[in-house]
Amino acid sequence: MINEKIETAHILIVNDIDETLNSLLPFYSKHNVRVIRNEEKEEFQLAQANATIKEAYISTNEKKYIFLCGKIFRNEAQNSLLKILEEPPSNIVFIIITNSKSTILPTIFSRMPHKILKSGLKKEDLSLDIRKLDLKDVYEFLKQNQRIDKKESISFVESLLLKVNKENIELTQNELELFSKSIKLLNLNSRPINVLTTLLLTIINRKHRV
Repeated sequence: MINEKIETAHILIVNDIDETLNSLLPFYSKHNVRVIRNEEKEEFQLAQANATIKEAYISTNEKKYIFLCGKIFRNEAQNSLLKILEEPPSNIVFIIITNSKSTILPTIFSRMPHKILKSGLKKEDLSLDIRKLDLKDVYEFLKQNQRIDKKESISFVESLLLKVNKENIELTQNELELFSKSIKLLNLNSRPINVLTTLLLTIINRKHRV
């Protein structure tokens, strides 16, 4: 939870977007705040980016805080915001709130101050349901974590193995060895998304064998 007003442009990496907004907004005057998010999906899309640009160019004599919220930020939306985020109009402060830094383009992440407020999840609290895992689940996971970094990927692999053991899911020796091989590949700087794709598809294939 945030217990102070954020006065300057920031990226906030948090566990819960709504909870963060609820703790932040009381620090601001209502007429100086705009929250832009996709009400139908958790994706921040081009429509939200266009709304952001339009709102930013509505002049104001006081500081106006524009909160951009989304679990996933589409690349095309971010690309359209690059210029205005780097050179915002007078009195405009952008605050991006999301669940993972991997969803933010490096060109934006490197230009804005950021706070990692996301507390580490217990490894056994992995949300994927391994027993019911299918291609749709894998696709959604990979889509949400396109830019997952090495550290996050290693933590995910460890969490996945813990869950396999906890739920007494039987894997062959080769499948079990794939977990350690995945961590080795990640430590050797293999592309995380490729390593995780192979691992998750292996788990799906196990279902067809059972």
